[in-house]
Amino acid sequence: MDESEDVPKDFIKLKSEKLSVDEVSELVISPNCGAVSLFIGTTRNNFEGKKVIHLEYEAYTSMAEMEIKKICRDVRQKWPSVKHIAMHHRLGVVPITEASVIIAVSSPHRTESLEAVMYCINTLKAFVPIWKKISFKEPQHRWVLLNGYF
Repeated sequence: MDESEDVPKDFIKLKSEKLSVDEVSELVISPNCGAVSLFIGTTRNNFEGKKVIHLEYEAYTSMAEMEIKKICRDVRQKWPSVKHIAMHHRLGVVPITEASVIIAVSSPHRTESLEAVMYCINTLKAFVPIWKKISFKEPQHRWVLLNGYF
């Protein structure tokens, strides 16, 4: 890639298919950057002492995408050296051990990309209208807004 063509980009995707760490990390690689930081949020098999079967995500897609774009803008203001940002979130059923969210950020140095990734996941969970339904082994379910409980 010609360095002059390497303009900062944001890659936002909400999809029902399995997420790919390789795909997301490759989106943010830049010849101008020495750091790519990743966060991968996976479905674990327990929640509050109960056995979890899977998670299921729903979103107000257009608003979720708009809020994720705001997060990307905030990142660029806080860490101007950040080059590319990718935020992919899965919708629908997510089995145990599979990724629900993958966030990748590239920057010339590690500190900015690590801090930006942490900011992205914390802000996504607090403000983006994505809900998760936790399916337990017992016949009960709980819908959870990512930033709190209903």
